[in-house]
Amino acid sequence: MRKMYLAVLAAGGMPASIAWAQTDNAALFGVRESIEDIALSPNGDRLAIIQPAPAGQGASVYVVDIASGKPVRVTGIDGDPERLSWCRWVSNDRLVCSIFAMSEIEGILAPVARLVAFNADGSGAKIVSTRGSDRALGFDQFGGSVLDWLPEESGAVLKTRQFIPESDTGTHVASRLDGLGVERIDTLTLKTRVIENPKRDAIEYISDGHGRVRIMGLQPVQGAVGYAGRSILYRYRTKDDNDWKPLSKVNVTSGGAFNPHAVDRDLDVAYGFADKDGRQALFSVSLDGAMTEKLVFGHPNVDVDGLVQIGRRNRVVGVSYATEKRQVEFFDPELKRLQASLSKAIPGLPLINFKDSSLDEGKLLLWAGSDVDPGRYFLFDKKTRQLAETLLVRPQLEKVTLSPVKPVSYKTKDGAVVPGYLTVPAGGTGKHLPTIVMPHGGPGARDEWGFDWLAQYFAAQGFAVLQPNFRGSAGYGDAWYQKNGFQSWRTAIGDVNEGARWLISEGIADPAKLAIFGWSYGGYAALQAAAIEPDLYKASVAVAPVTDLEALRSDARNYTNFLAVSDFIGTGPHIREGSPAQNAAAIKVPVLLFHGDKDINVSVRQSRLMADRLRDAGKKHELVVYPKLDHYLQDSAARSDMLRKSDAFLRTALGLPAK
Repeated sequence: MRKMYLAVLAAGGMPASIAWAQTDNAALFGVRESIEDIALSPNGDRLAIIQPAPAGQGASVYVVDIASGKPVRVTGIDGDPERLSWCRWVSNDRLVCSIFAMSEIEGILAPVARLVAFNADGSGAKIVSTRGSDRALGFDQFGGSVLDWLPEESGAVLKTRQFIPESDTGTHVASRLDGLGVERIDTLTLKTRVIENPKRDAIEYISDGHGRVRIMGLQPVQGAVGYAGRSILYRYRTKDDNDWKPLSKVNVTSGGAFNPHAVDRDLDVAYGFADKDGRQALFSVSLDGAMTEKLVFGHPNVDVDGLVQIGRRNRVVGVSYATEKRQVEFFDPELKRLQASLSKAIPGLPLINFKDSSLDEGKLLLWAGSDVDPGRYFLFDKKTRQLAETLLVRPQLEKVTLSPVKPVSYKTKDGAVVPGYLTVPAGGTGKHLPTIVMPHGGPGARDEWGFDWLAQYFAAQGFAVLQPNFRGSAGYGDAWYQKNGFQSWRTAIGDVNEGARWLISEGIADPAKLAIFGWSYGGYAALQAAAIEPDLYKASVAVAPVTDLEALRSDARNYTNFLAVSDFIGTGPHIREGSPAQNAAAIKVPVLLFHGDKDINVSVRQSRLMADRLRDAGKKHELVVYPKLDHYLQDSAARSDMLRKSDAFLRTALGLPAK
């Protein structure tokens, strides 16, 4: 293996506040990843990379000639308000990128996105989302999504388009062209051709990777307001027939039935996920009219939740799932052998993902990482068998000693065995430590083994960190998920608190120096756990937390997914009992809250309500609001500030010396 570090990182001009020699851990761990997106050109000669700007939410697109390693900045965006999401090659000389922003429309936050195309030198920029008039986006809020990169062509794509006609006064008018359709668009000339006439209830299309649309998802609206319905009706067509036939009906909240994700043209099947014995598994369904269903891969203990695809045709080559660590099962014999070879060639980096490939799949772009390595990108040439290490995800941590992550489990009072991950400061005894319980977000999510910038930061500051996959977490089947972490909050939060007690019983945590920290649902858990067991923790930190379930439901009334959100939250006594803002008086410990004021996932009103209730109850608290930032605080300075303030807050609350 040879190393070939590209010069693109230095070209970004990292600011002094986050220089790699910086000893401030908050700056080192809070900085955004240096590679936010990466793609390989069809001929395998160039890379397109999105690198964050030194400050704010902006980013730049670099094109890197692989032979020379020389990067060229071709465009950039300042992040206020528009940001870069991803970039892909539509030909060897042209890119398509997605730009998005949070807009406020009549007081309601809404994401707005568009697709843009430009040449590899930055010239020839065009808005691909155009409707063919000076009203570039019109009502097309999301600007369309690319279904098919048309590998047999050059410079054109298949993309969705929302046809919602406007009258001269700007009001909606009925029309034959009304709904979501599919069009072929030449990204250089903007010449378009309708491939699928729009359907009023269509929300999704899936192509076969060769230009033919084979599957359509319909979500009929309900009620006069026009909320999206509770089910998605999938239709398919055979290779030689344009008529749509029933495929499956999927409940948007509970799933269960076959949910298609990809089509294999050669096998003439759709791949998708469905329930098997209470866990999610991968199935194939033939699209020849017979609809023969076959189990492709299932696991007896966990959900199979990832489809592994490769190349410009998004060819399905395997599945992934997470037990203690993320695993990949390849169907493709060559890639299966290659993965085994690469695991030997890249020792110490057991997590390997194929990120992209050349058109002929002769050159592969892959990522590899571990718990103590944030990840690095490699290029592999099948013909020469040469593996080149090219880019680091977090170069500022290259010389920093990180802390190993250990899979653990503990028993609850009712006999459940809760899995999780324990990170203790590197080089220490691992005993009698200041400790943080860190429940994950979601709640329909789970933590996995690997590098976590939050856990690693606190470990570097001397804290042990437990990340429990409490009941209510996704990935372990229906029985473990229960009704979800809101409706089954007593079980979920109970499991989190059992984890805290386990840390004490094992001698890992100093009971006088135990805190809880969480983001999103994790922030909800950090507050609710402190409310129901006020003497267990000594401090609580919540980032972008849900604090009131009824307010969460009320906020969703402004969006089309209200019915799904309402079903997810449910009704009953748990709405009040399970809302931290309704139980603020029970909290004894100091509370630190963080929130971005452009958060569409969880409104900043949730944190402001919590702060008001804590103030009314005479509780010690602080609220930090970051202007113009959303749920993820994608700003290096803001993230570093959040880490720095959290560490200082916890040290004061736990009686630890400043660091």
